[in-house]
Amino acid sequence: MSRPEIGNPQVPELSTGSATDVPIPHGRAGALNWVRSSNPGLLLMALVVGAGAGCGAIGFRWLIKTFTLIFSGHADYSATPGAPHPLLPHLGRWFLLVAPIAAGLIYGPLVQRFAREARGHGVPEVMFAVARRGGRIAPQVALVKALASALCIGGGGSVGREGPIVQIGSALGSTLGRTLRVTETRMRVLVACGAAGGIAATFNAPLAGVFFAMELILRDFTAAAFGMVVASSVTASVIGRAALGNTPFLTLPAFSVGHLVQYPLFAGLGLLVGAAGVGFSRVLYAIEDGCDLVWRKLRGPEWARPAVGGLALGGLLLILPQMYGVGYPVLGAGIAGEYGIIMLLILMIGKMVATSLTIGIGGSGGVFAPSLFVGAMLGSAYGEVAHHLLPGLAGPAGAYGLIGMGAVFAGAARAPITAVVIMFELTGEYSIILPLMAAIILGTGLSHLLSHDTIYTRKLLRRGVDIDEPAISAMARIEVGQVMEPVGALLDNRTLLIKAIAPVTASPHGQLGVIDENGYLGVVTARALADALADGRHDDHRIESIIESPDTIKITDPLQAALAALETAYASVPVLDEDGSHLVGWLTHQRVLAAERETGAMPEPLVRGRRAARATPSITAATRPRRG
Repeated sequence: MSRPEIGNPQVPELSTGSATDVPIPHGRAGALNWVRSSNPGLLLMALVVGAGAGCGAIGFRWLIKTFTLIFSGHADYSATPGAPHPLLPHLGRWFLLVAPIAAGLIYGPLVQRFAREARGHGVPEVMFAVARRGGRIAPQVALVKALASALCIGGGGSVGREGPIVQIGSALGSTLGRTLRVTETRMRVLVACGAAGGIAATFNAPLAGVFFAMELILRDFTAAAFGMVVASSVTASVIGRAALGNTPFLTLPAFSVGHLVQYPLFAGLGLLVGAAGVGFSRVLYAIEDGCDLVWRKLRGPEWARPAVGGLALGGLLLILPQMYGVGYPVLGAGIAGEYGIIMLLILMIGKMVATSLTIGIGGSGGVFAPSLFVGAMLGSAYGEVAHHLLPGLAGPAGAYGLIGMGAVFAGAARAPITAVVIMFELTGEYSIILPLMAAIILGTGLSHLLSHDTIYTRKLLRRGVDIDEPAISAMARIEVGQVMEPVGALLDNRTLLIKAIAPVTASPHGQLGVIDENGYLGVVTARALADALADGRHDDHRIESIIESPDTIKITDPLQAALAALETAYASVPVLDEDGSHLVGWLTHQRVLAAERETGAMPEPLVRGRRAARATPSITAATRPRRG
């Protein structure tokens, strides 16, 4: 007997992109696909991002030095506070009033016109991009952030350079990922690679770059991501050292623990500076709120805000010129014991206010270096007091300043691993590692008790974004019943195989549901039907012999929860009623993608599912019977 033949369609396997032994394909398209999907390709991209971040850090450091020379006449004005501008000696120190205004007139319109996310300290924007936007950062951010932050710091802004370089490196990583159209998971890794490379190159601290990216940006330690971030950090650090030298960005004296009684003193310091870290965060945003309130009352344009606010910043610099720029020379002098207790406390409070004011008026720069500065001043003052009370036991005050640096940052950013590693890289002194770890852990613990947020996440919380909570996808608010296809034809379980050829091949997705008097039993696919009829001896068998039981979902399930079943489906997923007894529809890749277009939310599983959706239309053609 002549009967139709049924094809045996093959749905393409969904590539995980984790194979490492696949040879590089020939041709441009094949090579690009290899770079996008393989681990060696991701490593290659990480190296490129690291090289770009290293070059970006060199350029950024040069911009800061250049603009500082232009606005102050000195390579680092905080090293010679109070000195007049060499080209404007008749102004004396009064040029400090003009420098922030002049810089604000340039970077204010620049940020407002081209990249508003370049305003502020930068790290929260990168954290938000990784946690909520799949690592997507506008490409122009790198250039705008570099120029705006260099102008701000060069013009007297009392902020750090780590936030800008993190945002610059992350923008480079995101731009490469978007250019090559990588998945969101890989995009996030590339963003972290850029952040790590920027920190490693600008501070000559490759380990700190790695842990900063993992602890604060990715917030997730996996072996694969760690390896890529390390590769990027090493590449950037090598490039940075070749251009900037192999010396730490801050030269500190050697310290050691001379007596066991110092450990309780270091523990008390950890609690004190941990609270100071939280206090710094509160002062920062309180002053920013005050600046917002004043500017709203003035009703001035946002582009003019840094210039107008620069008048207040200039006034502060006239009183306390040590606050000009990043301030590492002042930090080093404080730890070296060149200031008394009162001056140390004045410098600590002055840095809090100056940094907060710089950010509040619309400036661009980081808060990492100011955190170290605050910790160094408070720790050194604490050490001076301890030295006066216990002169033979307390040890040098500078050791307390050194440990205070790490503990304040840990309390403010709640990043204890990064704090320990960067302080160890700065000093190279293993002898202080135990008191350093104890103070940092105590400071971090107290920070947890005092505040839910950190100096970075508070900015996002004020926008209503909590990156510590899982994002609620738009897909999670859509029920399967809203997007499923109608159930169409069904087969009775007693139908003969030969009789099932026509309805199965006519089905849109090469499969039909099977029912009996009690309801849904399973599905029959074109593939299983073709296999059963291949030998010609089973034509009169019933289809109940080839029924399959794939994963099913219910009509009331959220669409997000149904994606796992869709990933492993033959072509579509059976949708059952609320009782789970009757087949009421089918969920397909096309329907999910249509819902994605309407909601604007692309879940991660659909990156691979998109390929399956494109392959689905060929199933019907493959199962169409041919005349024999």
